[in-house]
Amino acid sequence: MRHFVAVLREQEGVAALALEFLILTATRTGEVIGARWDEFDFSDKLWIVPGGRMKAGKEHRVPLSGRALAIIEELKAQRVNDHEFVFPGARPRKPLSNMAMLKVLQRMGRAYLTAHGFRSSFRDWAAERTGFPHEVAEMALAHTVSDKVEAAYRRGDLFQKRRQLMEAWAKHCEAQAMGKVIPLAPRELVPAG
Repeated sequence: MRHFVAVLREQEGVAALALEFLILTATRTGEVIGARWDEFDFSDKLWIVPGGRMKAGKEHRVPLSGRALAIIEELKAQRVNDHEFVFPGARPRKPLSNMAMLKVLQRMGRAYLTAHGFRSSFRDWAAERTGFPHEVAEMALAHTVSDKVEAAYRRGDLFQKRRQLMEAWAKHCEAQAMGKVIPLAPRELVPAG
């Protein structure tokens, strides 16, 4: 991730910023490209995605790491004509295309990756490299609780713990790589065994 994010930051354009924001927030493509300015609370470092744009149909509060907030502030400074979308598309009054992030990956020589795959990277990192509870990572991904009894008793959203998790993820993504960097490679090119 560290090497990938470093290379991603060398890319220009709104789509590259959208992809980095998607990675840092562990959100879905549709949630990111549909983001509107009125969903952001800059003082609380918070993005509230309305339920109508969420897979589960439930509002999702996303804590913004320092870098995620910096991306939004950079785009706000560049905002043209009061465009309602945070990540504006090439066409007037339209959001970024859902293919734009894939185009960034292609430009980077990483066409074998998908934007959604970074959610899996986040989940693996949270499980294997941190002590955060399973529930915190699942809520960060806005996954629904499948157990009906557990769902009935869970009323909170573990927001403060998720804020800590997302800051740790951002630090992991931007930390300078130590030692040899092994770039992401397509599975068919990774030696077996």
